Amino acid sequence: MKKLVLSILVLAISLTGYAQIETPQPSPSSKLEQKVGLTDVTLEYSRPSMRGRTIFGDLVPYGKLWRTGANANTKITFSDDVTIGEKILKAGSYAIYTMPNAESWDVIFYADTNNWGTPQKWDESKVATKINVPVFVLPMNIETFSMSIDNISSGTATLGIFWENAYVGVPFNVPTDAKVVSTITKVMNGPSANDYYAAAVYYSQEGKDITQAQKWMDKAMSMTEKPAFWQLRQQSLIYAKAGNKKAAIETAKKSLAGAEAAGNNDYVKMNNDSLKEWGAM
Repeated sequence: MKKLVLSILVLAISLTGYAQIETPQPSPSSKLEQKVGLTDVTLEYSRPSMRGRTIFGDLVPYGKLWRTGANANTKITFSDDVTIGEKILKAGSYAIYTMPNAESWDVIFYADTNNWGTPQKWDESKVATKINVPVFVLPMNIETFSMSIDNISSGTATLGIFWENAYVGVPFNVPTDAKVVSTITKVMNGPSANDYYAAAVYYSQEGKDITQAQKWMDKAMSMTEKPAFWQLRQQSLIYAKAGNKKAAIETAKKSLAGAEAAGNNDYVKMNNDSLKEWGAM
């Protein structure tokens, strides 16, 4: 019996040892993260090598859809809307497919990234954009399929694809200027109602200067055309903490009316409880 148990144990250890063997992948995966202006761009793809083979026009036939790499979809992700050619590509992830030819390639950004290789059924409605770009012949061979994000400026960059002696580049624009101008405008115009509101609530909840919290809350409400019941609730609490019970009661009644109209029973109860506590009911 002991020999049987020992044999089973040895077999289990042997199998575990075999399961831990790891070998290199023929097309290893790669991930590139690049900031272009204020936009995050991420490339994920697999990298096959030439290994003595003729690539374009042979392994990768001309005029046919190619997965652009190996294994799972080659994927690019933009954190903002970008412009490729004349078309805006919405923020998100896209599979990159190509149709290589001797003098130019079609580069296709496809909205479905969950394919292994090319889709079994091509769906034209998922083509987010397509652009034709020229091929540049390199003076040497690139052994391993490569992609890059180069020619980076504050508002533009180029998605590069190169293998064997072919290079194609897809220029794209990012909305850096629009984002910076928007930020400048916001900052130069001063804090918004939401900024004042958030600062007031934080000061109140953290036990900081309640007089300052009341000033900020009053400013926020003066900038808000129609304060919501939950905003009025916070204002009433700040008034109460500041010792202004009359204003707290008046504001709580407004919050209560808004909560009743919205059918929000939680806020109805909280306002009723506060009004009782402050002697208004």
